[in-house]
Amino acid sequence: MTAHLRKTLILSAALCTLLISACATRQRAYSPQDQTPSSRQKPGQKPYTVNGTRYEPLSSHEGFVQEGTASSYGRDFHGRKTSSGEPFDMNAMTAAHKTLPLGVYVKVRHKRTGREIVVRINDRGPFVRERIIDLSEGAARRLEMIQEGVAAVKITALGYKIDQKSGEAEYRAPVSYDKGSFALQVAALKNRANAYRYADELKGKYGAADVQEAIVEGSMFYRVRLGNYSSLQAAQSAQESFERKGFPGNFAVAAD
Repeated sequence: MTAHLRKTLILSAALCTLLISACATRQRAYSPQDQTPSSRQKPGQKPYTVNGTRYEPLSSHEGFVQEGTASSYGRDFHGRKTSSGEPFDMNAMTAAHKTLPLGVYVKVRHKRTGREIVVRINDRGPFVRERIIDLSEGAARRLEMIQEGVAAVKITALGYKIDQKSGEAEYRAPVSYDKGSFALQVAALKNRANAYRYADELKGKYGAADVQEAIVEGSMFYRVRLGNYSSLQAAQSAQESFERKGFPGNFAVAAD
């Protein structure tokens, strides 16, 4: 590949990434919509960018405690797809958080009144300064913060819910957040031929590369992925190495 073509591909990848981010923020103010079922991405693992800020979802909820401002969202988003892929139900006990793994339950304590609720994280947000969690309207009502709109809260991550025969809920951590099949996404191109040609070159140099096709905002993108790693930790370690090798902005993704 000539230096000119490589430069063109890198510029195209950067432009496509910006386009994807822009589309995401137009669709929903709270949640990046690039996390679609078609991407086959494991929930809560994919880094994403909203309004120019890159967010790195946590690989574990264990020990997570946070204090800040809670807000809420409801009717305007009722029925729309959340980052977990499920439709948003304004009356369900759910919430959006920027980095906690999707599916994790958290305890939310209203710091002024002491009232507590438990919600499941199924969406991303809120992307407003100083706000740490966005509660569904139903959850905000249970916390008795609807009238004030926002509230100072403390959130404590509990884990994944296990329903007991006694009717009491228990929470657990998964066996492993880290095991699986992962790769590094190094480009997202709109030209199919360039994407597959680039993947072939990477495969020749590094032994493993492929292209994943995905539709974003009605447009087809060809995501070029590099490497084959058996754990998220290994992929993230390789990410730093490939940054130094000339792959700026690459990030770990769950492979098919």
